[in-house]
Amino acid sequence: LHHRASSAPGRHSKPPTELVATTINQVYSWDITYLRTLVAGIYFYAYIVLDIFSRKIVAWEIAETESDVVSAAMMERLDLECHLRGAHLHSDNGNPMKGATMVMTLFRLGVMPSLSRPRVSDDNPFSESLFKTVKYHRTYPGKFGTVAEAREWFAEFINWYNTVHLHSSIGYVTPAARHQGSAQATYDKRNQTYAIAQVAHPERWSKKPKFWAGPETVYLNPSAETKSRLKEAAVA
Repeated sequence: LHHRASSAPGRHSKPPTELVATTINQVYSWDITYLRTLVAGIYFYAYIVLDIFSRKIVAWEIAETESDVVSAAMMERLDLECHLRGAHLHSDNGNPMKGATMVMTLFRLGVMPSLSRPRVSDDNPFSESLFKTVKYHRTYPGKFGTVAEAREWFAEFINWYNTVHLHSSIGYVTPAARHQGSAQATYDKRNQTYAIAQVAHPERWSKKPKFWAGPETVYLNPSAETKSRLKEAAVA
């Protein structure tokens, strides 16, 4: 009377709830990625938390195991900096994300967790995009000999990512500038430069100059209605 594994009916998981960030410290995305070592079959694990509004990496850890204990300790440290009460935290569906220690820590900190559907990477696009940036970076070594080496490399990478890297999704400013609120001065300076150039040489401009600005609202897993509205706004 029971379905065998190969004949069980398909299951349709409900998409995660739409999350909206209009400023920093509202919605975080995090995940864990494997780091290859010099020994085949043995890995280190990089835990990284991203603020989706500013794209800044706000917390990270390199460990030898995937564990909800490590995840919970990382969130405890982040709470000391960012005061997480009321924030949303989105992640994949792995044990380090939904283990008892992690769940109870988030409950105590007042953080509202959100989980991707099983085996659906599109539900956590901010972290997936970040991991691609990590592993395609020109200095990425491919393999690490020790945890200390991995931590040293990631410390340098995260400093570059937050303070040097001009992120295309936030108007080509650094995540740190966006997070600190100083990005607007950069946008204003660019817009002023473009306006002066257009007045000085109008013949060089066939259309209005680009207006520099960062997104005022950032969506994680937007609903179908939101996607339709954003598409219409882009066309207009």
